[in-house]
Amino acid sequence: MEFPDLGKHCSEKTCKQLDFLPLKCDACNQDFCKDHFTYAGHKCPFAFKKDVKVPVCPLCNVPIPVKRGEIPDVVVGEHIDRDCAYHPGKKKEKVFTYRCSKEGCKKKEMVPLACAQCQGSFCIQHRHPLDHSSTSASESKPSSSWLAQRLRSVCLSWVWFYVE
Repeated sequence: MEFPDLGKHCSEKTCKQLDFLPLKCDACNQDFCKDHFTYAGHKCPFAFKKDVKVPVCPLCNVPIPVKRGEIPDVVVGEHIDRDCAYHPGKKKEKVFTYRCSKEGCKKKEMVPLACAQCQGSFCIQHRHPLDHSSTSASESKPSSSWLAQRLRSVCLSWVWFYVE
């Protein structure tokens, strides 16, 4: 009370604390206490003029030059609209990249379907060795005697099931 002219009140609307050593914001020229003198502390509307940071494009991760006085959000938005190398609407990535190795087939698949015998990549229709006439497929064909034995065992199991 003895020195009424000493110190100033904080310009932050929610604070208004009397500070004997106030700090002046160099962007908006208002006085603030120690808690609110930073740009973020008092949400300075002119911080973009003094707080120099280089914005980075969120799509292509390229730093975008901003001149003094320009709003970074506007400049980044213009970069995305005009100059951005990665723009989701401009180019489409190919999804079906694995082409079938069978002669005459032009189908493509999203994932490689490799043959265990000839190591070729095939489409769903030609993925089995018998379907793409693999050279070693004829060697792995089941013999007729094995097939006959298998058929008999299946038939016997059905008969056994039917009898019970």
